Amino acid sequence: MSNPETMPTGAHAQPPSESGKRLMLAAGTVLGRFVAFLGLSVVCGALVAGLLVPAAAVAESVVGGSAQYAESLPAGSVANSPSQVTRILAADGSQIATLFNENRTEVPLDQMSPNITNAIVAIEDYRFYQHGGIDPQGILRALVTNAGGAHQGASTLTQQYVANMLNENLIAEGKNAQVVLNGQKSISDKLREMKLAIALEKQYSKEQILAGYLNVVSFNAKAFGIQAASQYFFSVDAKDLTLPQGALLAGLVNGPSLYDPSQHPEASKGRRDLVLDAMLEHGYINQKQHDDAVTAPIQLKLNPPKQGCAYASQAQYFCDYVLHQIENDAAYGATQDERDQKIMAGGLTIKTTLDPRLQEPAQTQVDATTGANPDKWGASLVTIQPGTGRVLAMAQNSRKLGAQGTGFVSDYNFNVDSADKNGNSLGGVGGMQPGSTMKPVTLAAWLGEGKTTNQIVDASKRRYGVNYPWKTTCHPVQGWFDSTVPPSKDLQNDEPNWYRPMTVREGIYQSINTATFASLAGLSDVCDVQRAADAIGLHLGEGKDQKIDLSTLGNILGSQNVAPLTMANAFATFAANGTYCTPISITEVDDAHGKHIGGQTQACQQGALKPDVAKAVTNVLQDVLTKGSGLLIPQKLGVPDAAKTGTNEYNNQTWVVGYTQGLATASFFGDPFNGGPTRLGRTVTVNGKYYPAVDGAFIAGPQWAQYMQHAVGLYDHGNFDSPPQNLINGPAAPTTRNTSTR
Repeated sequence: MSNPETMPTGAHAQPPSESGKRLMLAAGTVLGRFVAFLGLSVVCGALVAGLLVPAAAVAESVVGGSAQYAESLPAGSVANSPSQVTRILAADGSQIATLFNENRTEVPLDQMSPNITNAIVAIEDYRFYQHGGIDPQGILRALVTNAGGAHQGASTLTQQYVANMLNENLIAEGKNAQVVLNGQKSISDKLREMKLAIALEKQYSKEQILAGYLNVVSFNAKAFGIQAASQYFFSVDAKDLTLPQGALLAGLVNGPSLYDPSQHPEASKGRRDLVLDAMLEHGYINQKQHDDAVTAPIQLKLNPPKQGCAYASQAQYFCDYVLHQIENDAAYGATQDERDQKIMAGGLTIKTTLDPRLQEPAQTQVDATTGANPDKWGASLVTIQPGTGRVLAMAQNSRKLGAQGTGFVSDYNFNVDSADKNGNSLGGVGGMQPGSTMKPVTLAAWLGEGKTTNQIVDASKRRYGVNYPWKTTCHPVQGWFDSTVPPSKDLQNDEPNWYRPMTVREGIYQSINTATFASLAGLSDVCDVQRAADAIGLHLGEGKDQKIDLSTLGNILGSQNVAPLTMANAFATFAANGTYCTPISITEVDDAHGKHIGGQTQACQQGALKPDVAKAVTNVLQDVLTKGSGLLIPQKLGVPDAAKTGTNEYNNQTWVVGYTQGLATASFFGDPFNGGPTRLGRTVTVNGKYYPAVDGAFIAGPQWAQYMQHAVGLYDHGNFDSPPQNLINGPAAPTTRNTSTR
């Protein structure tokens, strides 16, 4: 990024060039006056030559890219936007974050106060409305002044605009080293600016040129263009600048650091008053307006811009997830550098699916879950809209580097994969072990074979040996549970009183491991479990389009890492009666001119899972919250809901994934980074409460329920569709009300 202190700014005091120094040294002698005369003649001759070049020819050389001016402004670039601020917006249009190389927001001339437009003309180029791009009178005046030993610039506003845009284009192309600063300009550089200024005046109105200049010029290292400068120094829009404010900003372009009112208030006031003198002299204000403005104190209301997802006003990690997706998408540039440039300088408007009505209570809830959190436990929530795939909320109890708030700092997103299907980073931790929230997948496979929820299975069986005759048409089943083959163990339940025959339904809502394996053993094809997982979009949290391996027995109970977003979307497929939708977070991307250049299209597959199967799964999962492993969650939604609890074997990664008709949410509590035996979720104190062992319903459960209480009324929360009776009916075993969770 260019240094605003050395950006070309035109008709004001500049360090003299080497040729200027020579003229100054010689000035006062006969020889000096002769040298000055020769210099004046050369420049005037060049000027006349430039004026005689037809404007159309100049424009042709600019547009056509002749050898002489190949490095000049590309066609139409003066009408294009310089580097601008990219904005990421929520679904309601509220701002999430801004990103920029140069803090600039373009505004039309009618959104600029006359107090700034008149001030800049008065002090920088008072003959702006009389000349045709270059000002011969100004050049002669400057040459005479300079020959006398002083130094004065002669660039018109049009020339300054051209010079700024030439440099902006070089910066946009990553050619910062080629930027030409005022003190470095040769005669050929000046002549080129003159020719381009003449051509520019032929193609654009004075109003367009003035607006362009005020939108590109630097006022401060953190404020480019008049709108950004107005906000930075006074916290007002450019259209609302007062006379003293406009005069102060007009004076800044002469030396953004020298006249910075926050650092050099006296110098700034002196320059402001000089601008006011010029406005009075050239008839833009009367004596009273001048006198009142001169006596006005400088009253700043500094508003330094903050950019990036770390300073997002909401949803830091959702913001980061959105950015990663754009950075990885070739639609926004052939290379990573091109995409980064488009994001940081392209003035994009990125419209997203985030619903602030859900995001706020989600963030509040995850922060409240862990409180002070000296042990750095992670808590997260992510919500998907069933039937659309829209990501509505994404929150976690840490903060990104550089942000204020919680003492738990992490740059990693707990809710998303670590990489996309092509291996490009998404910024996620790579998922956590979902535990028993994977059990509905086996249930879906069972129902998909036409079996019923009330069929009794033998949950007393704990041993599935090396040579157990699993029925499979794809891959051989790997692994075994058999204590006679060390170091293997027999299959374990959370409590000892559940080793008995029971219905498949009870096995799910009570979260009984042996019942899940009895169902697995009863399948006509174990491969149906893998097919069900694929149908609802389950995949490994490390990304790269890797499927969960459900031919390995240990993975049936959720031992492979899966991201919360993936789990929420899988359960959203149940809520949508088997319609799977790819998660989307970006609805539209527009360039600086409002042209649509990208976005994610809703992509849903009806019948990815048989609708009747999805309805029956939901029917069973409703029992989880009324008489099963979720019974101890004290908060009730008061609307039809369904959920599944989950806990890994170390009690340090715990879940509730649940849904209504309109919202599917994955709630996580635990260690998002490790999840192994080195950090057990046992004998721990969280937010002032002691837990002998953390289970899904204890912390993740209330977090899910309390958040959903705020959210459910905003989306569809009617009754679920009833499943067909042929998937429900069957011999039923007596049920027992559960008082523990898994």
